[in-house]
Amino acid sequence: MGVQYGSTNSDLAFSGNHLFVGNYNGINFYDIDNPGKIKLRASLVCPGGQGDVSVYGHLLFMSAEAMNGRTDCGTQGIPLPAGYKPPPPPPPPPAETAGGTQPRPQRQPPPPSPDRFRGVRIFDISDLSNPKQVAAVQSCRGSHTHTLLIDPKDKDNVYIYISGTGPVRQGEELAGCSGGDPSANPETALFRIDIIKVPLAHPERAKIVNSPRIFTDTQTGDINGLWKGGNHGEGTQTTSVTNQCHDITVYSAIGLAAGACSGNGILLDISDPVNPKRIDAVSDPNYAYWHSANFSNDGTKVLFTDEWGGGGQPRCRATDPMHWGADAIFTLSNRKLTLSSYYKMPAPQTDNENCVAHNGSLIPIPGRDVEVQSWYQGGISVVDFTDASHPYEVAFFDRGPIDSTKRGLGGQWSTYWYNGYIYGSEIARGVDVLKLVPNKFLTQNEIDAASQVHFDELNVQNQPKITWPANFIVGRAYLDQLNRSGALAPERIAALNSAIAAVEASRSARNEAASLQTMAASLDKDAASAKTTADASRMRALAEIIRKNTTARP
Repeated sequence: MGVQYGSTNSDLAFSGNHLFVGNYNGINFYDIDNPGKIKLRASLVCPGGQGDVSVYGHLLFMSAEAMNGRTDCGTQGIPLPAGYKPPPPPPPPPAETAGGTQPRPQRQPPPPSPDRFRGVRIFDISDLSNPKQVAAVQSCRGSHTHTLLIDPKDKDNVYIYISGTGPVRQGEELAGCSGGDPSANPETALFRIDIIKVPLAHPERAKIVNSPRIFTDTQTGDINGLWKGGNHGEGTQTTSVTNQCHDITVYSAIGLAAGACSGNGILLDISDPVNPKRIDAVSDPNYAYWHSANFSNDGTKVLFTDEWGGGGQPRCRATDPMHWGADAIFTLSNRKLTLSSYYKMPAPQTDNENCVAHNGSLIPIPGRDVEVQSWYQGGISVVDFTDASHPYEVAFFDRGPIDSTKRGLGGQWSTYWYNGYIYGSEIARGVDVLKLVPNKFLTQNEIDAASQVHFDELNVQNQPKITWPANFIVGRAYLDQLNRSGALAPERIAALNSAIAAVEASRSARNEAASLQTMAASLDKDAASAKTTADASRMRALAEIIRKNTTARP
């Protein structure tokens, strides 16, 4: 069968003024120099799964897990041997009960083939119009997703964490691969991730350098050491067994990674990127399948998602529990995770709209923890989780159902903020580009402050540390937040705004500058008695901005 162009759009990566959008047939390259009118630059045709994508310099990485992937990127799939009769399909899973969705049995893999590719492809995109595959690293389960890790201590290599969720390949197809329960087969390719080392000077030499058993029980040594699968009691979810990770988000600036690993959320120490160590794990009776994760910028919170129903089911109806298929927000202290609250987009969806928590990224609003997130046909929800115990929706975008008369697959797969705009991969329609607009939860000053942040590259699962320039654009965002929370009296807000405006208007406004410095000292003093840590941080940050912009006055 020929290539079906326009098939399901999936994950996103950014480099300069280019956007890379994966799909089940390959990757589309877009020019986003003018975000209001993006242009398709090129299409890389290379089937093999959902096409999870990352970029680093002139290298583009792509996941492949499906059985039709070929080493040569061919579109013809893998021919079956003459006379081959496929085994019967597995029986359907038991009916859904109050305990959630039963795990779906996997089909038997097709006959082995030397032409099949399942793993991570590496392309040289120095010439965007002519990408060249320079390496294809095979793995036992293929790569459903992957995570690019940049080690600040290693300038010569980058690392790829492979999250494979498919069936294990036969040893006849890839040497060393075997599956099964670890009690019967301690060498099983389940219950692990794979790590690729990519030498930047010679990416063609990329290879798997470790397959760590990050689910091992540290007391007993059992590699099946976390959630064993099943429900948690009456009225709870049926949670998948923890024998894989779906997504891993690395935050190299703090040396940690958060893994959304089917039956558990886990925390990893990645100070040695080749040998990550699990330092915490959490489970949840409301979660069916731990799917993805994001850190807060200060590293004190982790937001996990639950892909209840696998992404293809309506899970945001008025009758669906608000704690199922939702975000779980954990505080992170002393390298331990503690559940604080849940968040689910508040607008009920119809029976015809697939909807559940999916991929998102931070919006760099200083003084707040805000994430823009995909909910498939539920659209886009922007959530503030600054107060981990009280998340709330700040903004939304919803196209409505693909077809209001019947169920169909569509909606936002991944939605990420990049250099002032929000980009969403719409499964059935293409790419959406959006801008934030002010409302009662969000001011124009906050939007302008977020736009002060610029990334040269963005791979969301390789979470960057966000820093803001010490200017009054950012300072006004802090002022708006202190006004919103009531941490400063309205007359103090007005006086600060007036003094800032006067200093900006004239380099010689020495009296105003001196007045602002006095106000900065008062802010530092008031921070000690602020009612919330968020307001205290805002006061100190605003005071520091004032000092940096007034001390050098002539």
